[in-house]
Amino acid sequence: MIFAKIDFINLLPVHVYLKKRVQSSQVKSIINYKKSYPAKINKKFKKSKVDSAFISSIASRGEKKLDFGIIARKDVQSVILIPGKEKADYQSETSNALAKILNLNGEVLIGDKALKFFHENPDVEVIDLALEWKKKFNLPFVFATLCYRKNGNLLKKTMKNFHKRKVKIPQYILNEYSQRTKVSNKNILEYLKRIDYDITKKEKIALKKFLIFTKQKGFK
Repeated sequence: MIFAKIDFINLLPVHVYLKKRVQSSQVKSIINYKKSYPAKINKKFKKSKVDSAFISSIASRGEKKLDFGIIARKDVQSVILIPGKEKADYQSETSNALAKILNLNGEVLIGDKALKFFHENPDVEVIDLALEWKKKFNLPFVFATLCYRKNGNLLKKTMKNFHKRKVKIPQYILNEYSQRTKVSNKNILEYLKRIDYDITKKEKIALKKFLIFTKQKGFK
């Protein structure tokens, strides 16, 4: 099973879970090797270069998926817009589309760099895109879903016992992510409280609504 890894803090609990769950050292190395940012992983998945991955919602239309994703139920801090001159973030097709759907103009920032910016620039006005979606539709926002091309049963079995609250992040991994992203351990842990992974009825409604809007806006 070739599993691609979005190399952001938001999937840290999943990465720690898989590290413990997957016994094969070969699979572990593949998971770590096939890592990148969302937009690039979308392309790898569409070209069948990876079997499964958390795929940006905008690219998940029609794909086989499990009921796991990257979900914000209110403000998320890592998907923000700085009002002003329009500038898309090359790493995320979904967040760029979300800004358009919400009719917001400015620079889109996503992922760890956005979280770092948020904490380092408290006086700069930013708009949290997940929060704006929540205000407008009273729904969570689904940024990505766990999709697969093959080995679906193996993926389902692997993820069967995943539960965010049962995953403890080892200190050395937390330190490693903090050093790499320049986001403090405390802020990483606080941030992870804002991220959920279980897709239930509300999340499915939200995802469907987002995909309808993207189609109306002409996004592929």
